[in-house]
Amino acid sequence: MKFYELEAKKLNGGLVSMEEYRGKTIIVVNTASKCGLTPQYEGLEKLYQDYKDQGLIILGFPCNQFGNQEAGNSDEIQEFCQINYGVSFPMFEKIEVNGENTHPIFKYLKSKLGGLLGSKIKWNFTKFVIDKNGKPVKRFAPITKPEAMEGLIKSIL
Repeated sequence: MKFYELEAKKLNGGLVSMEEYRGKTIIVVNTASKCGLTPQYEGLEKLYQDYKDQGLIILGFPCNQFGNQEAGNSDEIQEFCQINYGVSFPMFEKIEVNGENTHPIFKYLKSKLGGLLGSKIKWNFTKFVIDKNGKPVKRFAPITKPEAMEGLIKSIL
């Protein structure tokens, strides 16, 4: 299985193949609207704005598995992200990142890049960086601020 063979549904319901992002540097992140780390949306959006023209794409995946911090439906999530943080990078349907119903994208990424708790995602805003060839290169902890990822992003764009 390769990253580009995977797919996901956008918040608006349209199915997207990860093939669409071939040749781009990708950040995949599980998000939540009511988390202490939610202000990271601001840093993620800044990274996206600063580097999208050089080939960066950020893919946000809302997840409600941690403290019921993403209880909203797709419209509520979209509205929250746009109104509060001006999020313009692609956001996808709410998914699960751990357990029996783990979304295939997160199953794949966790198998390639384990974390401190093995492959398990420990909280919202775990970030995976994938190079422009589709190879997962680094996993960042939830507490790692997006700006701390900038050096790596610049080096692989």
